[in-house]
Parts: sequence; C-alpha cells; structure tokens
Amino acid sequence: MLFICYPKCTTCQKAQKWLDEKGIKYELRDIKEDNPKLSELKKWYKNSGLPLKRFFNTSGLLYKSMELKDKLPKMTEEEQLRLLATDGMLVKRPIIVTNDKVLTGFKEAEWNDLIK
Repeated sequence: MLFICYPKCTTCQKAQKWLDEKGIKYELRDIKEDNPKLSELKKWYKNSGLPLKRFFNTSGLLYKSMELKDKLPKMTEEEQLRLLATDGMLVKRPIIVTNDKVLTGFKEAEWNDLIK
C-alpha cells in the first residue's frame, strides 16, 4: 500500500495516525518531494473510478492562484493530468494506492471500506 501525503498537512497527519493505529503497513511518499508522474496519475485515475476533479487540491493556494476553477472545465482530461503532474501541491492528498483501488482525501468510512 502506498500512502502519499504532504507531512505538514493536518489531514495527512490524521490519516497517517489512523493507518498506524490500525497497524496497516504502507510505503510513505512525500508529494512535495516526489510529485506523482503522469503515468502514475493516469493509472490512479483509471483505478479510482473517481471524477478527475477529485484529484485536484481545490482548497490549495496554487489551485486558487492559477484560477483553475474556471480553467479546468475547458481543459481535456489529458491536459488536466499533465497539469497535475507538474506540481504535487496541485494534487489532493492524502492518496492511498493499493493494487486495484485509489482514494483521495481522508474520509474514514471510505478508508475503512478499503482495508476490509
């Protein structure tokens, strides 16, 4: 299991504590230091079943400063994925990746379902 987070993010800290308390083994990856590659994002998006917008950190400063709320609807999926691959701070976190499932953000009920 891959756990992708930004260590300074309180939601990521909460998710990591949750994983640790459940005794779940994971590989930790700092999204700012090791930004997801385009190929990874494409695979995760496909495996997640989520709308692509769920992969964007819509509350982030970079998202807001780039005015992506207005720009994303006019972009193709490929353009959006390429944009996500440019900077980890654009990507919603934490992300949990298993062999066949991907979750963005920390919603305890979703994460509980994933580990069952």
